[in-house]
Amino acid sequence: MTSPKPTPAEVMAFLAEGNRRFWQDRPLHPNTGPERLQAAHEGDQAHHALATVLSCSDSRVPVERIFDAGIMDLFVVRVAGNLVTQDVAASLEYGALHVHTPLLVVLGHTSCGAVTAAWQRRQNPGGEIEPNILGLLERIEPALDRVPPPPAGDPGHGLIDMAVEENIWQALYDLGHYSPLVRQACAEGKVAAVGALYNLEYGQVRWLDQRKAANAVAGRL
Repeated sequence: MTSPKPTPAEVMAFLAEGNRRFWQDRPLHPNTGPERLQAAHEGDQAHHALATVLSCSDSRVPVERIFDAGIMDLFVVRVAGNLVTQDVAASLEYGALHVHTPLLVVLGHTSCGAVTAAWQRRQNPGGEIEPNILGLLERIEPALDRVPPPPAGDPGHGLIDMAVEENIWQALYDLGHYSPLVRQACAEGKVAAVGALYNLEYGQVRWLDQRKAANAVAGRL
């Protein structure tokens, strides 16, 4: 797929099919040969990239592999907990508006260490945490606020998956907050922002409610 770019729905179908090949263990490893390397050397990634993807830094989430995508197919931004700060929003804005990707994906994953640590800290406050890591965990707090507290005596491990999903919505909301330009592009239909959840055990990506994602970017969480 090259310019003109496909629609967001077509990009989602492309990613979904790539992920299906991945978890079925029949990857094609497209766009990784000498021809694409030469194109990357001589050309413009904006002529090729289909999606901007924000994912967790976790080594268990190899973004291009799980979508069976190749060189210049994806503009990937990675940060622990797939959080959106001002700097992360700038990178996502660049992917959406300068690399001209029709689709922007916030990709969370099961058993996220950052969300789990934030949840455990809430259940058992106290203890020493490095200042920078503490700041990261505090950014997950708004997502945790939308998860019901566990029953007395229950550590709430069963609620962590819910917290992981809420953290995806929070990232989309924060993206709209930090990048009015992306928010406007989504409102005008130039870019579609969506949420997705990667299952570490099975290798499958589940796409989340697209209407809720659009509302989150628009500031309605």
